Amino acid sequence: MQHNSCLLLVVALAFCSALPARARATRPQTNASGPREEEVIREIVDLERQAKDAAIHRDAAFSERTLADDYLAISPLGQVINKADTIAARKTAQLRYDSIDITDMVVRLYGNTAVVTARADVRGKELGEDFSGPYRFTRVWVRRNGHWLTVSYQATVTR
Repeated sequence: MQHNSCLLLVVALAFCSALPARARATRPQTNASGPREEEVIREIVDLERQAKDAAIHRDAAFSERTLADDYLAISPLGQVINKADTIAARKTAQLRYDSIDITDMVVRLYGNTAVVTARADVRGKELGEDFSGPYRFTRVWVRRNGHWLTVSYQATVTR
């Protein structure tokens, strides 16, 4: 891939193993080529933190604000889920997360698009059934009208 056609930025989120999950501090590592790229990386990492918090607290308003109207997700079972489905699931609490521990995050920037991949160790239930375990996910953010929106998400069980 040509260097002038895409910028690759990597953020490794290092978690301190001695601290409990909620108190773990992150130290982003990046190969950003300048202050603007570093700022964008910080924005995306913060949005990922907010997405995690919104999932745990079943914050439907966050999904309404940050999911693009054409958003599509693929669940670990291969189900296709749109924005309305995601918001409804948050409002009805059919999907309940007790904890989400994110590690191994990589953020790549391609102009107004950011692709995030990471590992998530999750504890939770969907319709009363436990889905706890390790996952890998990919989320695609696109900057539209000055705001970052998620256009796609995919999660895979890595048991």
